[in-house]
Amino acid sequence: MNDATCFSDFISSIVELPDRQKEGFQALISTKQITQGENFIRTGQYPKTIGFVKKGLFRYFYTSKEGKIYTKGFFDQHSVLSAYDAILEETTAYYTIEALEDAVVEIVDYDKFQQLFDEDPCWNTFLVALLQKGYLAKVTREREFLLLDAEQRYQKFLARYPNLESRVKQQIIASYLGIAPESLSRIRKNMDS
Repeated sequence: MNDATCFSDFISSIVELPDRQKEGFQALISTKQITQGENFIRTGQYPKTIGFVKKGLFRYFYTSKEGKIYTKGFFDQHSVLSAYDAILEETTAYYTIEALEDAVVEIVDYDKFQQLFDEDPCWNTFLVALLQKGYLAKVTREREFLLLDAEQRYQKFLARYPNLESRVKQQIIASYLGIAPESLSRIRKNMDS
């Protein structure tokens, strides 16, 4: 999937798209520049689009009533962005998707995209593959939080996201790990010694 240069290439790396479907999908795409710190979707918004990261880095995060931030995950180049749960439930997003770097995203209106589903079963195959990937990521993250200590979770983070350490602020990594930034500093120090 790393060879994907655009959303339709990404889809084609998962499922064989008939030419007519590929053309129909490409006609739905618009491109948006998103600057660092800007949101693709905000908590409380009704999501209506899905996106594909051509360039940049995003994080999904929850904010508690007290203002504490919990980073859910990171999405680098060649990733799909969506508050899919809110789209399915026809409700507002429970989390925010924020650009951590200046980004270029290809965007598709979900309602128009869904019209393609009636035309060819290839879209169901694509959606199932995407949902399976998301499900495995969710289960892995839950397992790590339940069974691993903070240092082990940090090691898993470094293995899963080898190029993010230098691109993401320490407080955001700590938020992803479920620890305080000071605890992450101690873990890093212990690992270096």
